[in-house]
Amino acid sequence: MVFVVKDTLYNNKCYMPKISFLLLFTYLISLGALSNLSGAKTKIVLIAGKDSHGAGAHDWGDGVDLLSHALTEESGLPIVTAVHKGGWPTDASIFTDAATVVILSDGGGRHPINKSLRQYDALAEKGVGLVCVHYAVEVPKGAPGDMMKKWLGGYFEVFWSINPHWTAEFKTLPKHPITRGVKPFSLSDEWYYHMKFRENMKGVTPILSALPPESTLKRGDGPHSNNPHVRKAVLERKEKQHVGWAAERENGQRAFGVTGAHHHKSWDQDDFRTCVLNAIVWTAKVEVPKDGVKSLPNPATR
Repeated sequence: MVFVVKDTLYNNKCYMPKISFLLLFTYLISLGALSNLSGAKTKIVLIAGKDSHGAGAHDWGDGVDLLSHALTEESGLPIVTAVHKGGWPTDASIFTDAATVVILSDGGGRHPINKSLRQYDALAEKGVGLVCVHYAVEVPKGAPGDMMKKWLGGYFEVFWSINPHWTAEFKTLPKHPITRGVKPFSLSDEWYYHMKFRENMKGVTPILSALPPESTLKRGDGPHSNNPHVRKAVLERKEKQHVGWAAERENGQRAFGVTGAHHHKSWDQDDFRTCVLNAIVWTAKVEVPKDGVKSLPNPATR
């Protein structure tokens, strides 16, 4: 619809009859002409590293596409996404107005964020959230690790954390926006565990926790396979391991780390997928629906 104010001519000049600005403003809103002001969408940036394991595993590109589609086309929430594949974006404009950044990628020395610590830290200081999935929770010890603890609440540290394949059974879940609509579930995956968290777990809330079986500690000691610290935690103290966690900072920044999703098919597990979608929305400071973020089943195989 086009809104037209009829002109009246006086001395060859165009004269617009006086109309209450308030009435005009209200009318424009009713037409949806100011939708960008009244119904702005929350922007979520999803970054995929280079696929590294062949079909079925570490499918980062397919992973971010799946999450993006669920958020924008299935959730019913006012969300817009910006997707970048192949590593860290070279064009910083992708982060303009971003509420949170989601990373699916290889980690360690190949983590996309390693060379952009200052860039993301500037975003984090403004409250921009962070979600790291699977291998993306691992960065080198030192400056990257310290920054990841600051932003994410914890990370995979070599010779401390390990990366076995096992079936995690999440028998109980905490009351948190991230667990809305999520039921206890079990899932076979490469669940890294024994993360290096902030001191005294400050600002960190465990979301997915389970006690790994002894079979996960049969390998010899190594940077990713086994170590005395993890053996004491699991075999002696019988400590549940937190493989999904939420983190908050005093400046309002929110984050979520989860160590599963080595297998692309893991996204077909409804409760796992809902948990991660809830977490993305929560880190973007969008209200998580009481029944969780909606998405269609079997996105990895349909």
